[in-house]
Amino acid sequence: MHIHILGICGTFMGGLALIARAAGHTVTGCDAGVYPPMSTQLEEQGIELIEGYGTEQLQLKPDLFIIGNVVSRGNPLMEAILDQGLPYTSGPQWLGENVLRSQHVLAVAGTHGKTSTSSMLAWILEYNGLTPNFLIGGVAPDLGVSARFDPAQSLFVIEADEYDTAFFDKRSKFVHYRPRTAILNNLEFDHADIFVDLAAIETQFHHLVRTIPASGLIIRPADAPALDRTLARGCWSPVQTLEDPASWYSQPTAANQVAIYYQNEHMGTIHWDLQGEHNRYNALAAIAAAQHVGVSPAQSCAALSQFQGIKRRMELRGTVASIRVYDDFAHHPTAIALTLAGLAQQIGPDERIIAILEPRSNTMKLGAMAARLPEALDQAHHTFCYSENSGKHALSWDAANTLSPLGQKATVHSDLHQLSLDIVQFALPNDHLVIMSNGSFGGIHQHILDGLAQRFAQEPA
Repeated sequence: MHIHILGICGTFMGGLALIARAAGHTVTGCDAGVYPPMSTQLEEQGIELIEGYGTEQLQLKPDLFIIGNVVSRGNPLMEAILDQGLPYTSGPQWLGENVLRSQHVLAVAGTHGKTSTSSMLAWILEYNGLTPNFLIGGVAPDLGVSARFDPAQSLFVIEADEYDTAFFDKRSKFVHYRPRTAILNNLEFDHADIFVDLAAIETQFHHLVRTIPASGLIIRPADAPALDRTLARGCWSPVQTLEDPASWYSQPTAANQVAIYYQNEHMGTIHWDLQGEHNRYNALAAIAAAQHVGVSPAQSCAALSQFQGIKRRMELRGTVASIRVYDDFAHHPTAIALTLAGLAQQIGPDERIIAILEPRSNTMKLGAMAARLPEALDQAHHTFCYSENSGKHALSWDAANTLSPLGQKATVHSDLHQLSLDIVQFALPNDHLVIMSNGSFGGIHQHILDGLAQRFAQEPA
């Protein structure tokens, strides 16, 4: 079958393209501004990419069009597909019906930690010789790619996103996945562009829960009122609770060590360099899910002791004059607070945390979470915030006014170049510069490293 994918360069759709090709299909695709790294990965796999959404692509005569959720009504190619009555479906629906139906699906859902937890879980299975299939919204160095599929393998780890499926299917993506093992990491309000309130998201999670069989397993945290309400609406599967001494919990035992317990019995210890309580919880969820498919906690702890982390999750991009520059995907206040708190636990008393924030997600642009930012950024010695005045990433709220509770500890810029220059001049040896955005942030990471190298006459390490 020849499949043509609209919106192919997004993480999910690009991964789906790799899976479709591995399943034996001919795959082509298009996007607006075909861009790396996904475009490079796809081209290396022999997948033809087309720039834009021109109607001439109908001449490819594919058997099926798969539509990404970046495509909306008014898109010229989509309008032509609708006008001519050509066959189309969404990426999640195609994946569920053609790939996941024959797999034991291990789905990782929740507002935070999906990429990290699914990467940990896939790595545990890989390390222990189970060779899982997976589709994850990031790249773990241990796994090398964001998606992989071998029809001969029966386990499939998937990052289960609650964002909507397509312009013609407003259900969350994850309702198509039919998991047998489901991690529900947490549940907060997010995606203000498509959900009116937290109750609307709880309904989508309820729909997910309704698809899990009685022989399946739900893994959840102990303290999560929104999940309590969700499961109270109906649950037909066993539930394991994390961070509960009567069930699964973890304890830091020394620097970079985490002891794992089940019902007060020590099951193993993880030795790693990852920061923060949230990563301990992510590890615990991955261990519980792996046990459901036959991997012992001790085997999981051994795997996670070799885990190298995730790109864009406190990824060290370079060091100049003992100034460390990190790239982190945090863009929700809870994730920002967890990221900074994790780093604060690791550094010395004379080392500073400099937070550099681009409020770029749809939720942040709309201001739904803006009031929580001062508290989320409290662990930083100073915060630099980029507030774009115009364009598609412009904020609908006043960043300077919102961050005013931080007083002299916050600086807001609308000029990206000047922002970089000011950060370079502000930084001191032993500082930790944490750059937080869900986008490329205009390449500010490299601009800062280059500026520091020039200031201190030292090449980045």
